[in-house]
Amino acid sequence: MAFQIKPDRKETENKTVRFPVELVEKINEAIRGKDVTFSGFVLQACEYALENMETDK
Repeated sequence: MAFQIKPDRKETENKTVRFPVELVEKINEAIRGKDVTFSGFVLQACEYALENMETDK
């Protein structure tokens, strides 16, 4: 399944994460004009990665 950006609001906990400037710029470009925040995008990307990563067999 392809990654799709969607608006979402959930209960949250604060975490500090450092991003390379180039990655921040790419994310900002991807979400421009969409109804999603930077944090919302990162959460969705992490959920997608966890659901689609290969596990050791």
